[in-house]
Amino acid sequence: MNTKSLVTLLLIGVLVLVGTMCLFTVGQHQRGLLLRFGEIVQDDLEAGLHYKLPWEEPRLFDGRVLSRDLPPEEYLTLEKKRLIVDSFVMWRISDVSKFFTSTGGGLESQAQALISPRVNEGLRNKFGERSVSEVVSGEREELMVQLTEEINKDTREELGIEIMDVRVKRIDLPANVSGSVYQRMRAEREREAREHRSQGNEQAEGVRADADRQRTVILATAFSQAEQVRGEGDAESAAIYANAYNEDKKFYGFYRSMQSYRTVFKDKSDVLVVEPKGEFFEFMKNPKQ
Repeated sequence: MNTKSLVTLLLIGVLVLVGTMCLFTVGQHQRGLLLRFGEIVQDDLEAGLHYKLPWEEPRLFDGRVLSRDLPPEEYLTLEKKRLIVDSFVMWRISDVSKFFTSTGGGLESQAQALISPRVNEGLRNKFGERSVSEVVSGEREELMVQLTEEINKDTREELGIEIMDVRVKRIDLPANVSGSVYQRMRAEREREAREHRSQGNEQAEGVRADADRQRTVILATAFSQAEQVRGEGDAESAAIYANAYNEDKKFYGFYRSMQSYRTVFKDKSDVLVVEPKGEFFEFMKNPKQ
């Protein structure tokens, strides 16, 4: 190998070494800054390839939304009831320079250690202003939104961290009071059930009484109408009989006697005690009449 080739290889090696020392890449999901002797000289580097001097140092951080599970804490509600709350917080870097300075080098563990007390204190205050029913169901969503906004104001200004969300995963009662609380809840539910049953029975009695009243009215109306129709029928029947009697009195008397015979003698076991000379046997004694 001649001297010229050796020099060329050395130059290539030096260029590769310089490129390795002076070029670096910031990923799409990363946030970065550039340090010179521990001092920030370039902040919030964009994603892509960047150039630096050999004595400068890039620092890259995860720019995605990160989550932190907080240890369960015991809080007092407005009624001085103790609740064990399990929660988590979601956050991301909003200002790289502040984040680097406040966390002493951009350590995630240090950032989470700074966030946790703020969230814990915020939850303690919010729970202390509300009753159990409000924090469990009624105002839980509103509570989380307010808490996120309040904590976010401090962390953005002081830590360069944006709090995306604070959520409660679970709310439990302390073991020493859960039994008595459940018993009171059961008694309250039983009392409500008795009230509902009593109201249902009262309404049922009202419905039955109204149905009986309507039945009585309907039967009375029907009976009145039936009696009216029956009376009209009897009157019409009597008028027909009267007209027929006036047309042929003898035939009408004969017809009425035949009806009487049929009614009286329909059962052979009946015994009739009458005077043979009475008018009842008039057509039997004298059929040609």
